[in-house]
Amino acid sequence: MTANLELAPIGNCQVSALVDEEGGFVWGCVPRVDGDPVFCSLLNGDAKDRGTWRFELEGQVSASQHYERNSAILITRLEAEDGSAVEISDFAPRYERSGRKYRPVAFTRIVRPVAGAPRLKVVLAPMKNYGEDLAATTNGTNHIRYLVGPQALRLSTDAPIGYILEGRHYRVESDQHFFLGPDEPFVGNIRSEVRRMEANTAKYWQHWVRGLHIPLEWQEETIRAAISLKLCQHEETGAIVAALTTSIPEAANSQRNWDYRYCWIRDSYYTVQALNRLGALDVLEKYLAYLRNIVDQARGGQIQPLYSVMGAEELDEFEAEHLAGYRGMGPVRVGNAAYKQVQYDCYGQIVMPTAQAFFDQRLLRMADETDFAHLEEVGEAAWAKHDKPDAGLWEFRTRQEVHTYSAVMCWAACDRLANVAATLGKGDRVVFWKQRAEKIRATIEEKAWREDGEHYGASFENGYLDASLLQMVELRFLKPDDERFIKTFAAIERDLRRGDHMLRYAAEDDFGAPETAFNVCTFWLIEALGLVGRREEAREIFESMLSHTTHSGLLSEDLDYDTGELWGNFPQTYSLVGIINCAGLLSKPWSEVR
Repeated sequence: MTANLELAPIGNCQVSALVDEEGGFVWGCVPRVDGDPVFCSLLNGDAKDRGTWRFELEGQVSASQHYERNSAILITRLEAEDGSAVEISDFAPRYERSGRKYRPVAFTRIVRPVAGAPRLKVVLAPMKNYGEDLAATTNGTNHIRYLVGPQALRLSTDAPIGYILEGRHYRVESDQHFFLGPDEPFVGNIRSEVRRMEANTAKYWQHWVRGLHIPLEWQEETIRAAISLKLCQHEETGAIVAALTTSIPEAANSQRNWDYRYCWIRDSYYTVQALNRLGALDVLEKYLAYLRNIVDQARGGQIQPLYSVMGAEELDEFEAEHLAGYRGMGPVRVGNAAYKQVQYDCYGQIVMPTAQAFFDQRLLRMADETDFAHLEEVGEAAWAKHDKPDAGLWEFRTRQEVHTYSAVMCWAACDRLANVAATLGKGDRVVFWKQRAEKIRATIEEKAWREDGEHYGASFENGYLDASLLQMVELRFLKPDDERFIKTFAAIERDLRRGDHMLRYAAEDDFGAPETAFNVCTFWLIEALGLVGRREEAREIFESMLSHTTHSGLLSEDLDYDTGELWGNFPQTYSLVGIINCAGLLSKPWSEVR
């Protein structure tokens, strides 16, 4: 079967797995999202039996899949030609236990025979060292140990161990329970304990969803995007990764294969902004703690574009030579050299979410004057760098310019610091940061506006167009009815819109001209249409975008605007943010039904 992105994530904010349409684990890393992919068949070329965990039903003719309502528990039904069938429940345990979150490095599966006399084969073949070799095994009466690295994984189960080890089909006559987790004896009766885990995990997610403030329309889409965004947070530190995968190409054979299992300050800002709109303050609070640590360790306010989920600064990039890549389209990259880049938009993206903590009385820990002092250091860096060349938000590897988006983000840092100073009663600092914001604004208006084309340019040096210019309204730099915005929007539509989709930019970059639409830019287009009064058109394009989601309701980074095929890492936080933001903007109000 050709690899595709019809995948559904499960996870517990410590580990996650991507499950294909037939219930096979094809991607999953331990002991955390940026760890060794013990399940790697998604990137393992034709070697589909290596780096996977799936159940093969004898005589299978169909498979269907759905999530248990308002949860991260995935149900896959497999049916055979003789009418027999099984249902597989997949989840990673997550709930309160002993006064803290129980979120082990563990994957849990329950197989339930639901029709006839199904015969099943268990294929469990984790790998180690980025696909270098299958994990060796040892076993006991009711468990198998998989030596995936320094810490083995142990499968505890009430299924027949011998059949699993020998890869034989066998008749499933009662529910079977599988717990693949830490290498320690499983305590208690596996049937009752795993079922208790399932019930507690369902309850956790359903209660989390119950606390969300969602729009009237597109509720299911919003809820699924929100749950999936939460799965992209590494709860221990609060970091939010850009996606759960590495090296899914942005377009076929493009070499645009990058490792997204790290925390970009930019992507995380957009993620917490979207979840804030839904009232998911738990994600914001954890992320602000992560940011405080980043700011603490930053020397002189200098911030990298991205860090590891533990806050590590060095993310040296190398190629995993044993993995062929998605559909054989390598390379598979581990690490990301973009950490060495300068991207000055990050200063605004630190100040803006942190600013909320000075105003929002719901937070367990509100920000104080000490936090403001640290944040002013970030503001100083924004002021110093607002008119300096950087790699930009699209992370150009071979050129630097003064990117308009970065300059606007530096303006936003100073503007929001003035707001914070006001709430703290620091009148002198209000004046100080307002003056700096005004000076940056004047520079942007002078340097970025192109009289010849009557639009803002992507950089101070170059007049080409970039979809990120649409964010000038979202950042409150411009109002939607500002003549300069309206003219810029018209130029962007003319040059970058492809039907119902949007390119990041059309100019050639380090790898040539972009071949696919960038999904978050399409959502920026939809938002802009809504804000300038073209609401019905915005709704139509939003519905069109939703038609491109996977059966699990999610999107990757990129989309082929001719074929509709998804490309790029998955699930992409940017794209899920777009679903949430556009649903909130375009939905009918609740007042229409209550």
